[in-house]
Amino acid sequence: MRLAMREALLAFRRAPLLSALGITTIAFSLFAFGLFGLVTINIRDALRAVEDRVELRAFLVDGTTEDALATAMGDIGAFPEVREVGYVSSDSALVRSREELAEFSDVFDASVLPASIEVRLREGQRDPVTVQAVADRIATYPFIDDVRFGLEWVTKLYAVRTAAVYTGIGLGIVFALVAVIIIGSTIRMAVLARAREIEIMRLVGATNGFVRLPFLIEGTLKGMLGGVLAVGMAYLAHTAVSRMLFETVFFTPAQVGIGIAAGAALGFLGSLLSVGRHLRAVWRDA
Repeated sequence: MRLAMREALLAFRRAPLLSALGITTIAFSLFAFGLFGLVTINIRDALRAVEDRVELRAFLVDGTTEDALATAMGDIGAFPEVREVGYVSSDSALVRSREELAEFSDVFDASVLPASIEVRLREGQRDPVTVQAVADRIATYPFIDDVRFGLEWVTKLYAVRTAAVYTGIGLGIVFALVAVIIIGSTIRMAVLARAREIEIMRLVGATNGFVRLPFLIEGTLKGMLGGVLAVGMAYLAHTAVSRMLFETVFFTPAQVGIGIAAGAALGFLGSLLSVGRHLRAVWRDA
């Protein structure tokens, strides 16, 4: 292993321009992947903020007793899907409506705004099926006049979130494959540049594993260095967008570490796929 590591490091010294070109190419490939990741994270946070506004409002019939109300709120709060339950009196509903729709403040009257129970759901429990099921359970109470939550709006929101998730997975796979191909190409150039050296190693009895290991280490190091450079470029892009356009969210330290590790893993995978095929070609032509 020590000899293989030394050979991998010597490869950087023997061909610094080729190594720099390979690292830069990998970095730009991972940078594109990183930009896509940033877009995905910011879209996810934006959708999460919108999803947090999903709520059910159960309107009470006139004359509902405080005991019945307290019992119902306790029961609803115990639902596994429910995060928070609140009571809105007629007066509070009137004040809120006049604040949110000031241009129509003269239209609202306490008599047309009944008291209600507001229900907010937990994260992961805001899909249309779950929301409808909770609404149906709340509607079974005899003093609940109506339950509203904007089914059409919730359905569209969930469809957008689902489309974003699947699009993210698909594009992520594409970017990862591109990175593997690029890394494999850089390793291929390194193998071809050292074809004569590999032939000599074969003549002195070197095994396939002994010949491959330095290239695998080299690919891993290039992927790791490319990942570090890509993270730096992504941070510069994040800073520029935040200053000139709007505030964005950057990767967490854990995500940065995962990104660099992913670069190393892609480097290893690209090397593994490339070096075997091209070593066979070199040895066949030798």
